[in-house]
Amino acid sequence: MGLPPNMSDAHTINGKPGPLFPCSEKHTYAMEVEKGKTYLLRIINAALNDELFFAISGHNMTVVEVDAVYTKPFTTQSILIGPGQTTNVLVKANKIASRYFIATRTFMDAPLSVDNKTATAIFQYKGVSNTIIPSFPLLPFANDTNFALNYSKKLKSLNSAKYPVNVPLKVDRNLFFTIGLGMNSCPTCINGTRLVASLNNVTFVMPKTALLQAHHFNIKGVFRTDFPDKPSTPFNYTGAPLTANLGTSITGTRVSKIAFNSTVEIVLQDTNLLTVESHPFHLHGYNFFVVGTGIGNFDPAKDPAKYNLVDPMERNTVGVPTGGWTAIRFRADNPGVWFMHCHLELHTGWGLKTAFVVEDGPGLDQSVLPPPKDLPKC
Repeated sequence: MGLPPNMSDAHTINGKPGPLFPCSEKHTYAMEVEKGKTYLLRIINAALNDELFFAISGHNMTVVEVDAVYTKPFTTQSILIGPGQTTNVLVKANKIASRYFIATRTFMDAPLSVDNKTATAIFQYKGVSNTIIPSFPLLPFANDTNFALNYSKKLKSLNSAKYPVNVPLKVDRNLFFTIGLGMNSCPTCINGTRLVASLNNVTFVMPKTALLQAHHFNIKGVFRTDFPDKPSTPFNYTGAPLTANLGTSITGTRVSKIAFNSTVEIVLQDTNLLTVESHPFHLHGYNFFVVGTGIGNFDPAKDPAKYNLVDPMERNTVGVPTGGWTAIRFRADNPGVWFMHCHLELHTGWGLKTAFVVEDGPGLDQSVLPPPKDLPKC
């Protein structure tokens, strides 16, 4: 119906909301630590619709990994983590033995209502009484754009002899995708319209037959391979808020066909169609290199010169900044059909996604395997 989900009752850490909510002690997750030891925390954002700040009172965190890829280590008081992203941090239990709150809350730097509830857990030194009230961390403000941008800039690959960075330096296929919200007609909806989302003005419609099945067995009529490489009509993407009429999109199951082993660059451009907003984008089947990001409209004449092609972060989910753009590169060496979509579950449901049909390669191990004989039928 194009409606947002109901606001949740609480955010949680390891399934528990913490004592800021009207719950008993059993609804607070506590992590016991020993003074002098170093702990590796694997942090996963499983909130379907929220980018989150995360911090531990009184303790710095050293980021060493994101999305299962090592990073150049750096120390920070807080991290920013989008839905589906993972981050590994090292934490030294080297402070006064006491109890410290772990806390997380939503990041949103656009004029939108959010699920702004703060979840807490407890970082507790061994032998400390449970009666001590934990101190609270200094989390960034909910709309702290500068922190979000600066944090992302610190994420870099190791690029060493042991962990080389194989970022594509030559690009075979350049794609430019605009991210937009809009209002489409809907006779069964309230006021006859519903909210939708689109890439290059195309709102993706999920087919009844699986895309990979249709591709492998050459089933006609399931999808079209004419997804546009760029928007049909360029405009001032991040200028004054655009009207709902300009947000009317085309609906359909349209995908891009990509040649095997070709190198691809995608620039994801946020737009002010109804409103600007941060979008965490996820690509199935691949890691990619985040070679550039910026605020405002992407400038193809100037911005590529500022790309980081030396040690860009390699990951599978990246945030497109509010009113800005992000450029990624990857080599299409994994044949099949792979979704690319916003990792905000709400936006994916509204159609903010597409898919890539990566063609088979010439080798026997470079093509999609047939389904197993015992695969259950739908």
